Amino acid sequence: MNATIEKFGYPATLIAEFDHWVVLLRPAQPTLGSLVLAAKSDATAFGDLPAEAHAELKTVTATIEAALGKAVDYAKINYLMLMMVDPHVHFHVIPRYDGERSAAGVTVADAGWPGQPDMGKAVKLDSEVDTLRAFLKNHFDNEIK
Repeated sequence: MNATIEKFGYPATLIAEFDHWVVLLRPAQPTLGSLVLAAKSDATAFGDLPAEAHAELKTVTATIEAALGKAVDYAKINYLMLMMVDPHVHFHVIPRYDGERSAAGVTVADAGWPGQPDMGKAVKLDSEVDTLRAFLKNHFDNEIK
C-alpha cells in the first residue's frame, strides 16, 4: 500500500478492498461515516491511474453509496479529491445530512450543511475507531456479497 493509504491508518481503518481501491474509515469525521477512497496505485495524478481503476470506480462508488445510505441515511454525498498534503490519488468521501447522526457510540453533526463540509469541525476518533469501522464494514460486507 502507498504512503497515503498508510497515513489514513491502514490496515486498522480498512472497511473494504477492491482490485484497485481501498475504502478506509476517515480518522477525523466531519460527518458520520466519512471515508477515504484511495487508489492502491502509486499514481499522484488521477489521469495516471490505469483504465481498469477508472472502470472499477463504478462498482466502488455504487457500493459506498448503498452502504452509507443504510448506515447513516445521508441526503447527499461529496467526493473531495484534495491531494494537497497526501500525494497519492484519493478522495475524501463525506456523507451529508441536516442535523446529526449517531452510530457505534459516535455522534457527529454536519456543521456545514447545506453548504460546504466544515472539515475543521471534524470529530477525531480515538477508541471509537474499531467500533465505528466494524459498524460500517458490516454495511459494506452486506453490499459486496
